[in-house]
Parts: sequence; C-alpha cells; structure tokens
Amino acid sequence: MNAQQTIEKMKMMRLTAMAEMYHQSMSQNMYQELTTDEWMSMLIDHQWEDRQNKKINSLIHRSAMTQNVSVQDIDYTSERKLDKTQYERMLSLQFINNKENIIITGPAGIGKSYLAQGLGYQACHMLHKTQYYILARLFDHARKCQVEGKYLNYLKGLHKTRLLIIDDFGLHPFKNGDSQILLDVIENRHLKASTIINSQIPVDGWHELIGEGTIADAILDRIVNTAHRIKLDGHSLRKKFTLS
Repeated sequence: MNAQQTIEKMKMMRLTAMAEMYHQSMSQNMYQELTTDEWMSMLIDHQWEDRQNKKINSLIHRSAMTQNVSVQDIDYTSERKLDKTQYERMLSLQFINNKENIIITGPAGIGKSYLAQGLGYQACHMLHKTQYYILARLFDHARKCQVEGKYLNYLKGLHKTRLLIIDDFGLHPFKNGDSQILLDVIENRHLKASTIINSQIPVDGWHELIGEGTIADAILDRIVNTAHRIKLDGHSLRKKFTLS
C-alpha cells in the first residue's frame, strides 16, 4: 500500500487531520527524525486536538453567545469593584460541578454580559454544553414552543444544558405567563445544572419585578439560595471606550 492510498483511507475514516499531518510528514521526510512510537503519537495527538477544537467551536456556535470573549482581557480595575480572586475561582468552573448559580448585578454598560459570557466560553472549552439567552428572547422562544406543542421538549433541552446564561433580566416588564415560564425553566434545572443571571435590578427588587407572589417566592428560593454574587458598581465601560 502506498502513502496516497493510506491518506485516502484515513479520509474515508474521517481522520482528516491525521491524513493532512501524515501527508506533510511524508512530503517533508519528518518521519525519519522520529521513532515509530513518536510518529504515531504525533499523528494521533494531532487528530485528537483537531476533534476537540471542532467540538469546542461547535459548542460556542450553538450557545448563541453574542460576544467573542477572551478571559485574558478581563478588566479588573477597581472602578467597578470586580473581585479578581472571586472571578478567577469561578473560571475554574467548580460552580458547574456543584450545580450552583451565579448572579451578576450592576448598572448598564458595566460589563455584566462580558463576564457571564467569559464563563460561558470557559465552559465550552471544558466541553460543557452552554446556552445564552436574553430573557425576553427566552420567553418568546418558550411561547412559540407552547403554541407548537414543543414546550416539554424545550424544557428537556434546557435541562441538558450544563450552563444557562440569562441576560438582561428585568430589562422589560414580565408579560402574562412569563413568570410561570421562568419557574418551569428554573425548577427543571434546580440542583441539576447551573444558571447565570445578569441584571441591572438589585436582587431585592426581583420579587416585585416577577410579580405573582407565590411564583416569585418559588423562583427566588431556587435561584438565590445556591447563587454566588458579583455586584458591580461604577460608570459604564462603554462611555470609557467611546471617549478613548
């Protein structure tokens, strides 16, 4: 069997990255400098890394996150009172393993979404299924699924999501039925998966925001009691970038 036949068989077995590395090593005589074990290890590692990167990119794409976040670019300046130690501990994702929640509050433009999606990107890199929603769009999607008879499947899909990020909580008033949808989502994930919620509204104002007292009590009991808190303060970072 010649090298080209070997390459074609690799491609047929969907070992594309390995085939490319094999072709490169043969054309450049790289294999002559390696032992057989080293060469095989190099080919397998290259194929493995390629598949892992594709899984990560797929998870990021399916998450619907809106920002391309690099955790190395996180701003820890004292102006917004972000605790570097606290956030870097969250980046370890132990909260996901513990099925705990995170609540990020602060004024508009302070970077809540960026911090939440930074954790989302980290989760994807650790191969955790992640989903990002602006709360109003979550409600719209849920109502559409109710009309189409797909609501239970929708909830099951969210149940399988290791990290759910809900952004702009409280930005728009709750409509009729929204509080029940939120309870269904939170109840379905309680002590089973992690949720991050971003809001301009302090937590002590959420009960009034949700309305329907009994439902609000149930939602807050399931969210707040297992939540780490990040409270940001200061001026909008958007103004800073606009002026600079």
